[in-house]
This record gives sequence, C-alpha cells and structure tokens, in this order.
Amino acid sequence: MPTYDFIVRGGNVVTERGAMVADVAVSDGRFVAVAPDIEGDATATIPAAGLDMLPGVIDAHVHFNEPGRTEWEGWASGSAALAAGGATACCEMPLNAHPPTLDRAAFDTKREAAERASLVDFALWGGLTPGNLDRLEELAECGVVGFKAFMSDAAMDDFPHADDDTLYEGMRRAAALRLPVAVHAENDAITRGRARRARVEGRTGARDYLASRPAIAELEAIGRALLLAEESGCALHIVHVSTGRGVALIAEAKDRGVDVTCETCPHYLVFTEDDVERIGALAKCAPPLRDTAERDMLWSELLAGDVDLIASDHSPAPPAMKEGEDFFAVWGGISGCQHLLPALVTAGIDHGLSLPEVARLTASAVARRFRLPGKGGIAVGHDADFFLGKRLTAGELAEEQCYYRHPRHIWAGKCDRYRVVTTVRRGEALVREGKVVGTAGGQLLRPDLPVV
Repeated sequence: MPTYDFIVRGGNVVTERGAMVADVAVSDGRFVAVAPDIEGDATATIPAAGLDMLPGVIDAHVHFNEPGRTEWEGWASGSAALAAGGATACCEMPLNAHPPTLDRAAFDTKREAAERASLVDFALWGGLTPGNLDRLEELAECGVVGFKAFMSDAAMDDFPHADDDTLYEGMRRAAALRLPVAVHAENDAITRGRARRARVEGRTGARDYLASRPAIAELEAIGRALLLAEESGCALHIVHVSTGRGVALIAEAKDRGVDVTCETCPHYLVFTEDDVERIGALAKCAPPLRDTAERDMLWSELLAGDVDLIASDHSPAPPAMKEGEDFFAVWGGISGCQHLLPALVTAGIDHGLSLPEVARLTASAVARRFRLPGKGGIAVGHDADFFLGKRLTAGELAEEQCYYRHPRHIWAGKCDRYRVVTTVRRGEALVREGKVVGTAGGQLLRPDLPVV
C-alpha cells in the first residue's frame, strides 16, 4: 500500500481539459496520483469537498522592482500577494528594478534578491533596448524566459524604448536563441506627440491622458510588431492587449502562421475609461482603460479563445507617485497580482467563462508558451502547485488581507464571488485559510528550450 506526503480529498479538480471530483496525492513536492478514490496512507489529509482545486496561477507579467526600488514593492511583499491570490509562480519583468535586467550582472543581482525573499517560483525576463543587443546571448545563458521591449516610452530613464531597427535586430537574435520577444505595443510617435501637445496647452486631466493614448496607437504597433516578427522568424508575445481589435489582429496573424501569443489583464476586462475619472490615478495604466465597446469586444475575443493568457501587469509605486494634479506626471501602473484570479473568476461568472478556461488562461497556457517544465497542470509528475478556491454565495463576504507593500488598490467589490483558501507550491503550503503562512523558498525557473 503506497504512502503519500498528503492527499487532497474530494475537491473539484479543474484542469484546462475539464473538471471532476477526485483525490490528488502528493509526494516529494510532485503530484503522484489523481483518481476518484485514492487508497493508501498519507502523513496528512487536506479535506477539499466543496472547493475547487486548480493549478497554481503563473502570473506572466509582474514588476517587483527589486533590487533598487524595493520601496515600490519588493519580492517579499509581491510574492506574498501572489500567493494570497492563488499564484505559485511568476515571470518578472526586467524594468522598474534598478539596474534593469539588461546583462548578466543585473540578472544575477535580481536572482539573488528573489531567492532570498520570494515565496513563489520565478522566471525572469531580460530586457531588449538599444544599448544591450550584444548582451542578449549572455542573458539567454543566465536562463531568461525571453526578452521584453517597449515600442513606446517606458517612463524609466534606464530602460529606453526600442526603435524599429533595434526591435528587428533584437528579434533576429532572439530567434537564433530560440526565445520569445515580448513587446509593449504602443506607437511612440502618436503617444508622445499627443501627450506633448496636451501638456503645452494645459490639458492635464484624466480624459486628456486617455486621449493621448488612443486605440490606434496600440493597433498600429501590434501590426508593426507582427510584421517584424514574421520577417525575423521570432516568437512574439504581445503584453497587456487592451482592445478586442488588437486581439483580432493577432488571431489573423496566427492563422497565417506567425508564432505569436497575447495576454490581457483583469483591469481591461473589469473597468472602463469612465472608472479612470471616478477612481483617479490608481486606475492609470498604459495602454489605458478603454470605453465600454472596446471592453465588450475584448470579452468577445477572450470567449472565442483568441486571448492566450491572463496576466496582472502588477506595476506598483509609492503613494506619493500616485498623487498630483497633472495626470500625465503620476505613475501609470495598477496593483493587481493578488486580485488577478478572484477578479477574473468574479467577472467571468457573468460572461460564461468556465473554470477550465480559467485554468488554461492563468496556468497551463503560460507554462506552455514560456516552456516552464513541470508547471501549469494537475497531473502525475508535475510540481504540486495548486490552490483551493471557494465560490461565494450572495451575502458571503470575501475576507481579505492585502499583501501589497502599498495596499491601496482598485479591486474593492470586484472579487466578491470567489476566494482563495489555500495555496501550495511544490507541496509546501504558502496560504492557509486565506492567510500567508509560507516562507521564502522560490526557485528560478529556466525555460526548457528545444534541442537543435
């Protein structure tokens, strides 16, 4: 009779393929059995009747800003927030930390900071800028999951945007290294020019900021990135797409054979531009929130299966950076990694988004795209990364302790139909009854690249 470290009993086990009530056994940090009634001894049992069991969220787009700007967030607080939201891994972006991850030394510094403090496992993006094209190979040797480029101003002096020549050459080199390039797709000439004119004319309110980043700026940049990727043979990932029309462009490119994926974020699915005026600077981001028609079109594309994954684009800053009369000057970033899963499920209930689709969008598709071995599924041999969640009934409150370093956020009332109860990373409990109980132990995830 086998003996297991623990068995999760009677949960609604959800994968991208479907859901069933089953037991799940774990030993040595991996799933070793999934069946309706597992026999055998276990050191511990986790009762899960009435709870959903999903693969741990892998947030493919977070900014934790450490080293250099730990006061903005940091690995300890950021990873605790992730775990509280059901995440067991993340892919952390190269900018907002100082120095940004543009070479081996910066990679090693960030990896060491993460290994000291992160509760969750982590992959690291490398940067692609005009000044570091000759460092892409060494970043690949370090184990980056891909290269991130900005097609418009990144609002960080130490991370300049990539002009077309830089982006094309970077894509050629990334293709040779068999790694994807992720792009922030907004047209720099449009966004910079419109912002400059507005400020010269003294138009610095929320609506003026929104008008400076129209949907055409995103659509044009997406089209250009697709062309460059197709010509260079590079795998392309377009981050935080805010428009349904942008997703449609990407879907058309897939149909003609371009190796491209895209993500959107819960804030684009939940909020609109009207909320920017109502909430204020906490809701400022780039690309900005769109009008109701664009949001509805984004949902249509998502439900049609053309959005590949959901990420938070968690981009925090100290409160003082989110204040001021000039809306162009305040920091543009939304805190959201703790709320990604409950907000998506809550909003998805009214749109008919199934839990297997949630599992695909937040875990298995992420692991596939970025080649994270052993991640993204509840299956024998995979890392025992999962969360238990509870669908809430009317009047039942989703109790929450916010783990962001700066806990002000925009999600009040938007996560009230789902709660994460337990989060487990490689067999170790990070969250119990909604409270973070784990300690640092996150490991670097290196992409499993094909042999050529």
